[in-house]
Amino acid sequence: MKHLSVVDLFTEAQRLDGAAQPQQAADLYKVWIARNPGSQLLHAVYFNYAVVLSRLGDKAGTINVLRECIRMKPDFYPPYINLGRALEDSGQLGTAITEWLALVNSLGVVNGDAVKHKLMVLQQLGRVLEGVHRDTAAEDVLRQSLEINQNQGDVIQHYIALRQRQCKWPAIEATEYFDALALIRHISPLSLANHADDPIHQLGRAYRYGRDSIGIPGIPMTHPPVPARARAKLRVGYVSSDLREHAVGFGMTGVLEQHDRSKFEVFAYYCGIKRHDPTQARIMQAVDHWLEINGLTDEQAAMKIAEDKIDILVDLNGYTKDARTKVFALRPAPIAVNWFGFPGTMGTPYHHYIVADGHIIPEGSEIYFTEKVMRLPCYQPNDRKRAVSPRRPSRTEEGLPENAFVFCCLNGMQKLTPEIFQAWMAILKQTSGSVLWLLGHTDDTRERIKQAAERAGVNPGRIVFAEKKPNPDHLARYPLADLFLDTFPYGAHTTAADSMWMGVPILTIAGRGFAARVCTSLINAAGLPEMVCPSMEAYVERAVQLAGDRAALDAARQKLMAGRETSLLFDTEALTRNLELLYRQMWTDYEAAALPVPDLKNLDVYCEAGAALSVQGVAALPDAAYMARYRQELSRQHQTYPILADARIWCEPR
Repeated sequence: MKHLSVVDLFTEAQRLDGAAQPQQAADLYKVWIARNPGSQLLHAVYFNYAVVLSRLGDKAGTINVLRECIRMKPDFYPPYINLGRALEDSGQLGTAITEWLALVNSLGVVNGDAVKHKLMVLQQLGRVLEGVHRDTAAEDVLRQSLEINQNQGDVIQHYIALRQRQCKWPAIEATEYFDALALIRHISPLSLANHADDPIHQLGRAYRYGRDSIGIPGIPMTHPPVPARARAKLRVGYVSSDLREHAVGFGMTGVLEQHDRSKFEVFAYYCGIKRHDPTQARIMQAVDHWLEINGLTDEQAAMKIAEDKIDILVDLNGYTKDARTKVFALRPAPIAVNWFGFPGTMGTPYHHYIVADGHIIPEGSEIYFTEKVMRLPCYQPNDRKRAVSPRRPSRTEEGLPENAFVFCCLNGMQKLTPEIFQAWMAILKQTSGSVLWLLGHTDDTRERIKQAAERAGVNPGRIVFAEKKPNPDHLARYPLADLFLDTFPYGAHTTAADSMWMGVPILTIAGRGFAARVCTSLINAAGLPEMVCPSMEAYVERAVQLAGDRAALDAARQKLMAGRETSLLFDTEALTRNLELLYRQMWTDYEAAALPVPDLKNLDVYCEAGAALSVQGVAALPDAAYMARYRQELSRQHQTYPILADARIWCEPR
């Protein structure tokens, strides 16, 4: 053992670790270190030893070994990064941040290793600071990273999302070190939905995001074109990180409880945080099979789904946090469906269908989706058994004036844009004594919003912030508002249903893309189509009119409360039956060897054109001008790099 070379030591330890014998590998390192205290490469051995201890879950051992590694060779950078991660995993966030900052501050020499390690540690710092809602600090370290290298997709995605969440407008802004085009080229699909109502760009960006972040994770599974099935029930699997107290969990609970068990066998594959709650308990009780796949690799999860013989696998995440899109890329089920978790196309070759309705994807808008569009009467599920606190707070308790007209928007702050905020300020200016009630975020963000109101000529005291509360208490305070003002271009979805369930009408703008049209669908399903506005100007005018017409608002409230028992919006049983009909249609397609093939042609070109036009503000144009501008840009690109003739949006001059 004493004479085993470092190379041979690493080789043998790697063999043991690869053979699922990490404890033997750790013991090998431990004995070698004890017998070779004078080795010039002892610091490297300590580092590899710490990696194995980390895999074994020995957090304290990992921390101690990494600290010894740093003591031996302070200019060896990798252990600083791993030590920070180990401290973070042990709940010592402050100490982890201190270790990472020490490395950042010590990397003064400009060379390849220094730059690489500084970028790595800045990414780790940004991730941790974002996770504990220290948004300003997280944004700062991510900006430092981009100033070194602006071509970091993951960093850009978090950087833009942080600026949106803090209402730092414009969220996509050039600096002397990086330009706006570099940012927009790497924006996440979800942030793009918040940024602009531009479904062509969203289509191209979804494709590029999926291709770059998911790629080809392995050899996809194959399924017989016409399977022999001895069972009568279709097996439907739902994959989600949000089957808990989350908007998706709240919405899906009733559907999972209503599924016809004589015709469908329901599986839930959960990939979210480990935090059990009453909503998750209901879901676990509702489904036939519940499996947590957090501990499984993508390949293992796909194999389990295939072993369960799932017929239709439903993606309830899309491109959102903790998604397991790579599992879908392995095609563990013959049919894959995009529904409810993500407001737009996935742009992949392995999602066959998207579930929507005629308001969200009207006839003619199929060109914005790679999946085949399947329509329900109303797209969004809503739980009729949602818990509402029996105690209703007063306006005074919520910091609202008792006799004022209260406009509210209880959407997440990331959905606010300078355009919609200016519309709100115009409404407040024309409705004397009214206030705007927003869902608060950090103190910095609240102050930023108040300053923006003051710059717009509105007393910042007319902006009131609602504190975060448990969902039953949050729902109970909705009736304190008179009218919900929707955001644009990413409108209210489950929040809109919550508002109308509690009897508060919502005013929205009908956009052209998925995220901008969900609220239009919900309002129509609730029986209040007059609350859908065709433009921002009409939205301002209608809000001012309603603020002066209590009779109209009272009638809308009464209609909403009466419709809780009869409206399409809250008819969970009808939605579930219609969803099951869609699943049957999908299965019929499969049996006929007629599954839709996603159309991915020209999407790289659409992504590039969308990025270029986004910087120019093309999404703000009226529909006809919007399409004309895209055709012009695509035609320009076509002259150099010809676009396939069957493009969705034909661009060649005629």
